[in-house]
Amino acid sequence: MNPYVLTTLLSSLGLGTTLTFASSHWLLAWMGLEINTLAIIPLMTQHHHPRAVEATTKYFLTQATAAAMILFASTTNAWISGEWYMTSMSNPIATAMILAALALKIGLAPMHFWMPEVLQGLDLSTGLILSTWQKLAPLALIIQTAPAFHPLLLTTLGLMSALVGGWGGLNQTQLRKVLAYSSIAHMGWMIIVLQHAPQLTLLTLLTYILMTSAAFLTLKLSYATKISTLATTWSKSPLLTATTLLVLLSLGGLPPLTGFMPKWLILQEMVKQDLPLTATVMALTALISLYFYLRLCYTMTLTISPNTITSTTPWRTQTNQASTPLALCTVLALGLLPITPTIMM
Repeated sequence: MNPYVLTTLLSSLGLGTTLTFASSHWLLAWMGLEINTLAIIPLMTQHHHPRAVEATTKYFLTQATAAAMILFASTTNAWISGEWYMTSMSNPIATAMILAALALKIGLAPMHFWMPEVLQGLDLSTGLILSTWQKLAPLALIIQTAPAFHPLLLTTLGLMSALVGGWGGLNQTQLRKVLAYSSIAHMGWMIIVLQHAPQLTLLTLLTYILMTSAAFLTLKLSYATKISTLATTWSKSPLLTATTLLVLLSLGGLPPLTGFMPKWLILQEMVKQDLPLTATVMALTALISLYFYLRLCYTMTLTISPNTITSTTPWRTQTNQASTPLALCTVLALGLLPITPTIMM
């Protein structure tokens, strides 16, 4: 892709998200979301592969539907209350519609069906943008309008997303679909704690972005898109395989890795709020998710790929990809647990 075009698209992505962040008016927020959607579409179709075009079409239709719903709900709310501001959401029907539209934007269950399909059709770098950057603007809107939403609605969305994210990933052989379901499950964790402690939602988002970036960049470096391909990575780059194993366990939320911190704090917060049953269900859904991460780890580190090649093992393959972002994300995805007391302060 032409570097000028790429620069324009990436800066438009940044602009759209920043507009939504900075807005307290529904029209401005809607405009930011639209700029965001339109800026990522050329990035998604840059390879002109039929699958990429199909994925882009699905993505465009879902995002356009969500944007139309947001516009309709905010207009309805303005019509009834005379206010365009996010803080004055008084009409329950408009509020529920806004939540449904934003849930569709970030792929919360039961509005998650587009997410694995779209991610499967994209290359890994665009998939990374879709899984991390594209979540920021809708989540910022959800956090801003959270006091207006019904607590039961948020809890239901969170529990369903965590369950679907765990359940859906069990049967997958494609790594991008596994990461899509992982994303749905993490979104569920963010939404469930939103009404009690929004700062924990932000913490979970930050750790999720670090861990997902590390996972995507690793797969991009080893050109892996299927689970079966993972079995060959240990012979090419043993050290990378070891760190990937840890990143996947961090995504699953095992101590003493970074991924354990948000889950631990969320469960603690929910017990404090006298919701032991919800906390138990969330912990069990984390267990289901952990199973498919362990499956990936097992394939990567404990299986030998069936090959009949008599040549020597390719220990070092030359790569022209930048490994600094990967190294940075991996270190942060593995070693942030000790700063938990600082964060709690």
